[in-house]
Amino acid sequence: MTKVLIVLLIALVLEAVGVVFLSRGLKQIGEVEKLTAHEVARVVRRGAANPSILLGVALETIFFGALLYLLSQRDVSLIWPLTALGFVLTALAAKFILHEDIHWTRWLGVALIVIGAALVSYSEKMKHQPLGAARAAIGQSVIGE
Repeated sequence: MTKVLIVLLIALVLEAVGVVFLSRGLKQIGEVEKLTAHEVARVVRRGAANPSILLGVALETIFFGALLYLLSQRDVSLIWPLTALGFVLTALAAKFILHEDIHWTRWLGVALIVIGAALVSYSEKMKHQPLGAARAAIGQSVIGE
């Protein structure tokens, strides 16, 4: 499980930084002003030559490769919810790379995501215990023994 978590953490860091670079690049090339073939082609050309977008796409590609590996190793019901931790890393990357001002309510949402990911991770531990032992562990933690 440790190897899977290390790969997941590295993949999520790459994804978060990739998303930030994609955002930076898209802001650099600007919006489609009119929905014409010429204008769309202009934006596509600028995007295909933008270093931030190219780096972002490369990092996202590595993330998806790692995700394929992770999904082949563990249950999707474990891996996919844990990818939500990428939102935490993306918020941190946006704060420190793009210097975005992040309101406390967003940080609260990020904290809820962390709690949810912790519960999902804990469920993996409980899955490998016999049903009676799992119930006893839950009962002990509730009673405080």
